[in-house]
Amino acid sequence: MRKLLRFLAMLVAAAVLAVALGTLVPRPLWPAAAAGEGTRRILVLKNAIHTDIAIPVDDEMRRRFRFLTDAGLPSDAPEVRYIVFGWGGRAFYLETPTWSQVKALPVFKALTLDASVMHVDVAGDITEAHPDVAGFDVDKDRFAALLDFIEASFQQGPSGPMVIDNAAYSNFDRFYEANGRFNALIGCNTWTAAALRTAGLRTGWWNPLPASLGLSMRLYN
Repeated sequence: MRKLLRFLAMLVAAAVLAVALGTLVPRPLWPAAAAGEGTRRILVLKNAIHTDIAIPVDDEMRRRFRFLTDAGLPSDAPEVRYIVFGWGGRAFYLETPTWSQVKALPVFKALTLDASVMHVDVAGDITEAHPDVAGFDVDKDRFAALLDFIEASFQQGPSGPMVIDNAAYSNFDRFYEANGRFNALIGCNTWTAAALRTAGLRTGWWNPLPASLGLSMRLYN
């Protein structure tokens, strides 16, 4: 029993060390060359376990992501100010709309290996003066690279991105098949971090949790 407890203590210590190093070691190690003027504002939204990226809506966004409207998402409604993108595990995302509906199998798949989905939501005005919201300015070219990254995360079918039928939390969101496999080491927050690096921002080397991603973003941007 003592050996088991010692092993568990070492395992916890290793996990804590990995998260700490993943937060404090920046990625990339050195700042990128100076970019152009940061004219495009993006938001990172978080809760206890998940992060999303909110992109302001304009005519370009509506044209580029027209497939969202085609699937019934009201992204072209005049009151919509942001399209919110998130990547995550298929089972947990689809089967856990609220914490009260957590089930054993989706949790098991999230901790091991699962297919992935893109979750897309629309939002009105978002107040940046909130602890769960962080805003960043990026230049035009890096903003375009971020949109390329997001678009490439959608799995493509014969007619474009593949919407998942009868899978939504409300009338204002949709789920799509995504590229990549989800697990405890490469999850929703590491996807967000990779997207932000594409936009020219620096993150921690490995950010599996919203708290570690948020801290690294504050340290290096």
